[in-house]
Amino acid sequence: MKITLFSVAVSACSVFAVDVPKAEPFGKMPDGTEIQAFTLTNKNGIKLRAITYGAIVLSLETPDRNGKLADIVLGYNTLEEYIKDTPYFGAVVGRYGNRIAGGKFSLDGTTYTLATNNEPGGMKCSLHGGLKGFDKVVWHGEGLVKNGVQSVKFSYTSKDGEEGFPGTVELSVIYQLTDDNQWRIDYEAKTDKASPLNVTQHSYFNLKGEGNGDILEHELVFKASRFTPVNAGLIPTGELRAVTNTPFDFTTAHRIGERVKGDDEQIRFGGGYDHNWVLDSQDGSLALAAIVTEPSSGRTMEVLTTEPGLQFYCGNFLDGKLMGKSGKAYQFRNGFCLETQHYPDSPNQPSFPSTILRPGKTWTSTTVYRFGAK
Repeated sequence: MKITLFSVAVSACSVFAVDVPKAEPFGKMPDGTEIQAFTLTNKNGIKLRAITYGAIVLSLETPDRNGKLADIVLGYNTLEEYIKDTPYFGAVVGRYGNRIAGGKFSLDGTTYTLATNNEPGGMKCSLHGGLKGFDKVVWHGEGLVKNGVQSVKFSYTSKDGEEGFPGTVELSVIYQLTDDNQWRIDYEAKTDKASPLNVTQHSYFNLKGEGNGDILEHELVFKASRFTPVNAGLIPTGELRAVTNTPFDFTTAHRIGERVKGDDEQIRFGGGYDHNWVLDSQDGSLALAAIVTEPSSGRTMEVLTTEPGLQFYCGNFLDGKLMGKSGKAYQFRNGFCLETQHYPDSPNQPSFPSTILRPGKTWTSTTVYRFGAK
């Protein structure tokens, strides 16, 4: 049979073509705004689903050592549940992820006051951007193919004065799901006025599968020999302390539950782990930050980032009141977060790496969550 060049070309396209993810309805906001969902799938069957409300990752299915898929992120089945009550499940948080002491900072001679929406240890602070941070706004979503893989781009304009922050910030976040099992996140932002900016992804993970109990047997390795100790209000003291001979030493593998109840002032302040690690790589290149292994399933997760810090939070405030996707309540320490970031309270800590974005500059940041099994 004669095969024409055209037929060969058509055959090749049919094999290698990647479909652009399509928007699907996922409920409506109270004001009637429609929320869209996008589903990304790679050639290995890994699947990520995200929505335009908060750029929230609804689900992330990865295989265990036997190839069985499970959803490894905590969350809900409906938009109404996310709107009603969520501890930032799966969301992009900002304009300033993490805490700003007292909800105040000074910049170029002007003092700015933010909403104080968190009060650990009886000390008020602004957390994750305030009362209506990036996790609670509607983003514009666009399915696309980037570098030959399915992707979704979320865009949002944060106006001057929003939640007390100066400057209008144009922000985009791109999620890619690559064929080598990487969930890649690329952030980009510009502003018309100097402003602090610290944006991160706040998914809660359980590599056994969401709803499958606590995360205490997960083993962690951090590429970090220092951390930022905090006061009773979980605000950094300004010190960069060595992790040696502390429960914060994950330079070699340790289970989360091994020292989470240790007799340590920092553990008591956080009610467990809720701290920022100072990553050894500080040059802005994409570098390995953390390795997570879950022994029973064999699932692994590596975290790579261009950011200088990593917040490890082990679900200390989960208390069984929130019902998850699988119909099971999320109990104490049923999920953990690894949030790539600049350090907490940096606008008030001149010795920390700066988070100030200025007009004419473009802020970019990349984080990769890479999945495997062994």
